[in-house]
Amino acid sequence: MAKLLIHACCAPCLIAPYIKLKEAGHELAAYWFNPNIHPLLEYQKRRNALREYSQKEGFELIEHDEYGLVEFLHNTLSDIPARCEYCYRTRIEGTARAAAEGGFDGFSSTLLYSRYQKHEDIIAFSRQMREKYKLKFFYEDWRQLWQEGIRLSKAAGMYRQQYCGCIFSEEERYRERTQRNKSQ
Repeated sequence: MAKLLIHACCAPCLIAPYIKLKEAGHELAAYWFNPNIHPLLEYQKRRNALREYSQKEGFELIEHDEYGLVEFLHNTLSDIPARCEYCYRTRIEGTARAAAEGGFDGFSSTLLYSRYQKHEDIIAFSRQMREKYKLKFFYEDWRQLWQEGIRLSKAAGMYRQQYCGCIFSEEERYRERTQRNKSQ
């Protein structure tokens, strides 16, 4: 059993890993730090859904509630294809720092749940932060829980987003949909 701080990008991505970690006997708190999520209304919807879930389940939610549009753009516009690496590094380091400051044994992230994220990059950044902050990095490949998380979050009536969060991924989603519609 460990006292873990788990970075949560949103409640739907947290629900299945949370249940699994809780059943394994871990003491959990969630960490909200997502300066990549845009626009502001989307950011607020995801944060509020996570707040509701933490209240319902009774786990601590630590919030670094900082809408970071300007900083995110400043750090990604010069190399848009590398935006995910910036995003992972920023959020994982924020989580590890908060875990160290909060007296947690270790940390993890719901980024490891998503089938759409760069899994190996997330692991690499997490291992770097493990060394830097002298914490355990709790690794589990939660991608196999993908369908279960969708089912659970829908059953709970959670707000479910349709893109990872950054404005570039939202643009890609609409561009792909437009291209599909044109080809039909």
